[in-house]
Formats: sequence, C-alpha cells, structure tokens
Amino acid sequence: MTTITKISLGKNGPLVSKLGLGCMRMSPVWGNKGSDESESIATIQQALDSGINFLNTGDFYGHGHNELLVGKAIKGRRDDAFISVKFGGIIYGGQFIGLDLRPIAIKNFINYSLVRLGIDTIDLYQPCRLDNSVPVEDVIGTVADLIKEGKVRYLGVSEITAGQLRKANNIHPVTALEIGYSLADRQIESELLPTAKELGIGVVAFANTAEGLLTGELKAPLAANAYHNHFSRFQGENLVKNLEKVEVLKTMAKEKGATPTQLAIAWVNAQGDHIMPLVSMSRRSRLPENIQAMEISFTAEEMNALNTQFAPGAILGGTYLQR
Repeated sequence: MTTITKISLGKNGPLVSKLGLGCMRMSPVWGNKGSDESESIATIQQALDSGINFLNTGDFYGHGHNELLVGKAIKGRRDDAFISVKFGGIIYGGQFIGLDLRPIAIKNFINYSLVRLGIDTIDLYQPCRLDNSVPVEDVIGTVADLIKEGKVRYLGVSEITAGQLRKANNIHPVTALEIGYSLADRQIESELLPTAKELGIGVVAFANTAEGLLTGELKAPLAANAYHNHFSRFQGENLVKNLEKVEVLKTMAKEKGATPTQLAIAWVNAQGDHIMPLVSMSRRSRLPENIQAMEISFTAEEMNALNTQFAPGAILGGTYLQR
C-alpha cells in the first residue's frame, strides 16, 4: 500500500499525515443517518494502520457520538493518532442553531470532549467558526489557557476570514486553518490562503469534491429529498451548467486511469506542501482509492486545463461556503 507522506502542520507544528480522515459522516449529522459503528471504527483503525494519523471530529457531530466513536477506535493506540476537535456549534433538532463561544462554555466543552475521547490532551482544538457574539480575544485566549493547562497541544481555527486569522494569530500562534477548498470553491485563494502561507499556518482543506459535485456521479435534476437542493449550485440550470464543467474532469480522469474524485483530491494536494486534503470516509473500501489519489500528479498542461475550466467563479451558484 502507498506510504502516506508526513508534513509539518504549520511552520512550527507537529508532523502529521498529508492526508487527513474526516470522521463527521460516521455519525448522524446534517440529515445523514450515520454509518455502521463497527465499520466506522474499523475504517479509523485501518487508516491509522495505513499511516493516516490526522483524525478530524467535532464535539457537536452527532451530539458527542462522533467523539465517542473515535475514542473507541483509538483505545490502546493513542500515540498513533493526532486528534483535531472543533467546538462551539450548537445543534438542536438536527439543525445548526448558533454558536456558543463564551469562555465558560469552552471550558465545559473541553472536559466533555476529553471524557468522550478517553484521552488527557486534545492535539488540535478549534472554534468551528468565529462570529461577533464573543470577542476573538476571549475565544482564542481561552484555548491558549487550555494549552497552558495541558488539555490542548495546538490552536486551530476554522472557516474564518483573513482578518480574523491575523487577529487570532496575534493572540496566540495558530497551527492550522480548517477551510473548505476545491476546484469548485476557490474564493479563499485571493486573501485567506496567502495569509495562512505568510503566517506559516497549515491548511486543512475539506469538501474536496464540493459536496459531491466533482465526483462525476451527480445527474440533473437531483432527487427531491437530496440535501443538495438547499444550495443554489445544485438547482435548475445552475446544476446543468456546473455538471457540464465536470465533464472535463471526468474525461481527464478516464485518460489518467483514475476517478474524478481522485483527481479532485489530487488537485487540492498539489496546491502546496502546507495543504492537507481532509477526506470524509466511513468505509474501509474507500481508503485505497483516496490514498492512491495522493500519488497522482499533473502535467503543466493538465493543471492549466483544470485551472481554466474551474477558474474562480466558473461554478454557478453557491453553497454554505459562500456565507
């Protein structure tokens, strides 16, 4: 099996696998029913066996179910895993209803996470977003205090602006930025990515297939109950035009003996040594394909073709990433 390259997560950060495992879809979240728990645990353990040590979860994924599941998977092999946890999201009735970023809440969240995960220290701890409800100084300062206490090793941030990133990093060094990034979602290239690179902050890039758009498997129109229908990108003529764009990816994938999903991951991987594709998986059968994607390279001509076809703004309509 392919050996997973290790990278430094940020200029002064720890060594982690260049490919990360997103565990969210293993739990009931965003209308997803979750997966078979034994298969999910086996997937995490096989990922660890394959050299993928970066495991991404959130305390609000499945109302704590995801952390419990990850905890079961890493029991007895804590040193094999680098655990990234997001906090602050409040879910009720299956809906995201807001954030709680008060210092008193963060100090409560961390203790529940440590118990569910069965560990003493979380490797990377990060607010899932930042808003104006609590001063950034209080949010980041609280995580900095947790680092001093030994409950957290490194500070991360997620889904924020370039200005917020600078501000957070001035309060305490940020090790990693978690953000959506794909051929179809390139808006962060103008400010956020250059800022992260300038500050020496690693990038954990999720949604590499743009919610399935780049898999080559979607067809218009979508089923009436598909969650994609909430977003204008997947509606009406937008979806028809966007799927036409994906045909170039499908053709190139066929020529290279790969899948469109593999090329989508490979493109993100090729954007820099400081960028980690974070891929959601809940079945062991997905691991070989996604690991092999990390070995795919592009000629200058192929990269130019993809960057031209999927130039910023080429995909019509938005998703929640365009908040």
